[in-house]
Amino acid sequence: MVALARKTLIYEWRKFLPAALAVAFSGLLLLMMTALMFGIFSSAGVYVSRSGGDIWAGYPGTQTVELGRPIPRDTEVWLHMDPAVVQVEPFQWLDGDWRGPAERGSVSVFISGIDPNPNGLMFSRVLSATERALLFEPDAVIVDAADLSKLGLGIGGTAFLNGHRVRIVAAANGLRTLGGVNIVTSIATARTLVGDPAERDKVAYYVARLAPGADPDAVRNRLVPVAAAHRFAVWTHDEFAYNAATYWMFETGAGLGFIFLSFVVFLVGVVITSQTLFAAVASSVREYAMLNALGAGIGALRRVILEQAFWVGTIGVIVGGLVSLALALLAHGQDVPISFNYIAAIACGALVMAIALISGFLAVGAINHLEPATLLR
Repeated sequence: MVALARKTLIYEWRKFLPAALAVAFSGLLLLMMTALMFGIFSSAGVYVSRSGGDIWAGYPGTQTVELGRPIPRDTEVWLHMDPAVVQVEPFQWLDGDWRGPAERGSVSVFISGIDPNPNGLMFSRVLSATERALLFEPDAVIVDAADLSKLGLGIGGTAFLNGHRVRIVAAANGLRTLGGVNIVTSIATARTLVGDPAERDKVAYYVARLAPGADPDAVRNRLVPVAAAHRFAVWTHDEFAYNAATYWMFETGAGLGFIFLSFVVFLVGVVITSQTLFAAVASSVREYAMLNALGAGIGALRRVILEQAFWVGTIGVIVGGLVSLALALLAHGQDVPISFNYIAAIACGALVMAIALISGFLAVGAINHLEPATLLR
């Protein structure tokens, strides 16, 4: 009977093609929505994920970089006192008001003040040593290449940032963040952009690099009591990036919107696929009645339909996966923020197979009242 299910699919493929396409496009929507969700929310942690360093120090309770507050300056000293720490550098983060060409008006931006030295930790996975050296120039800034059009300027263009004239000296790829334009400058320039002179020497974060072979979790655990006693907190690199992504995903409500939309896609996929499978089974009801008259039980016929649903789901997963891969490559070339991992791919594949199998169970209803006597009519 299982062989019959496969042969029926091959011989009458036109009947089952709409169901396979429905499953494929349901999988495509789920995969693309998941990739976009991970891509958009992972960009919230771009400050961490695109930077080196193993330990971050910031204000207690900070969930994402954008919520940082100044911490004591002696934080750097306490970090250096751990034997596994070999490098510590400050990272200044603040809001900014960008005023470029008159026709563009003002743009709210985020300012990242970093150490421009070649061995600097912040954005070390994005900026080359040559690009970092450009930041030694006073009032020099670097932006993401995809944000140049939003700012209305090209490389070499000048604008006013928090009332100070700055010049774009380079454009890099990988600096975009969730919620605004990321303006990278040296920490010296960033301090001139702070409105209150009394706050210019304060920073929101310190980033530390550990000696090769050191365990970041062990170092974090050693620093926790020290941090609690001196009004700062510490996180590992991965922990802080995860906190930022989950904050934007769940605390802002945007992630729940994606989850609800995924449920809608799942429900629509089940409805459409079940109807197409039901129609395919119903069109062959005389053949099923003949098999029943020859001695095939209803249970065996149901297994045939479920086997067909399984193969329809498998074909849908393969087709949806291939189309998703092509779209992901296209999106990557257009700087669309997408991200994916094998766990999410497996979860989406399982949901797509669930759509097919649930549709198969619903399509079984077409033969629930099967009567061989229909062959005599």
